[in-house]
Amino acid sequence: MSQSEQKQEQKVVQYLSEAHATEMGLTRVLQSQIAMTPRGSYRSALEKHLDETRSHAARVQARLSELRGGRNPLAAGLGIVGSAASQVLALSKTPFDLVRGSGGEEKILKNAKDTCATEALEIATYTALEHLARAVDDDETARLAASIRADEERMLARVMRELPKLTAAVIGAEVEGDGSYDIAKTGAADAVRATARTASARTKRTARQARKVPGVAQVEGEIKGAVASADDLAIARYDQLTAEEIAAKLSELSQIDLAKVDAYERRHQDRSTVLSRISSLRGNEPWAGYDELTVDQIRTALDDADDDRTARVRAYERAHKNRAGVLTAAERELAGA
Repeated sequence: MSQSEQKQEQKVVQYLSEAHATEMGLTRVLQSQIAMTPRGSYRSALEKHLDETRSHAARVQARLSELRGGRNPLAAGLGIVGSAASQVLALSKTPFDLVRGSGGEEKILKNAKDTCATEALEIATYTALEHLARAVDDDETARLAASIRADEERMLARVMRELPKLTAAVIGAEVEGDGSYDIAKTGAADAVRATARTASARTKRTARQARKVPGVAQVEGEIKGAVASADDLAIARYDQLTAEEIAAKLSELSQIDLAKVDAYERRHQDRSTVLSRISSLRGNEPWAGYDELTVDQIRTALDDADDDRTARVRAYERAHKNRAGVLTAAERELAGA
């Protein structure tokens, strides 16, 4: 292969790597949006596009493997870094998606607008890739880019058709006081109900894995709290305790249990002392799924964590379970930085 041909292939690999990173990041975003979106035509569109996005990522990765052929480690490294960066961006964005806006209807609308922007970016990405591939006579990559671009264009058109309906829902909730958002019909709620229908170990593992998607644990807690009895809560003899006694125990709870207690308390006594304390404790875990981990698992994760993540672990742990093993490990890592 001539030097010119090598440069051409490197550029195609670069563009394919960028496209792959985008698809991987979008997969995480779509998962979190589905978790908070009620059943209906818009969620159906998101679910369909999640399947397409996974397929896109696999197809782009396959083409990358064909082109690299073990000859281009630099471009391969750039692709891995880009993919990792896109997933970090998705993980940092999705918890914010779950709290943005004043109500569920507005959260969905804002997410839909973000989806339009994302689809436009993907269309531009694959348009550029197609034209580059054609310019260097890489017909296979050009056909791949054109095919995926067509999927993205259909998704953008689909979301644009949903926007008037989603906006009407916001008007109903925010202006007319007639909300339609029902957390019991969200993707997370459906997943919880599916889990509840079977007690198999495999299903339980699936539920734990689902909580590693940002925001799903809190949504699951709210759903369970909406139908829970006092015996289902993580605080024993809940109904016999005073507000102050409950508030003193809340820091020991995970985000899912805090959400569960919050929903239960609002259904029953609605005490400001309890709800204010829950509000101060609820927030993003240091990383999605943190509350599911044991002390030893967190220690292992800290071995590879940077200073910023380690500091977040220390702050979160101090405000919540305050486990000596975790705090000691975090302090050691920070001292040795």
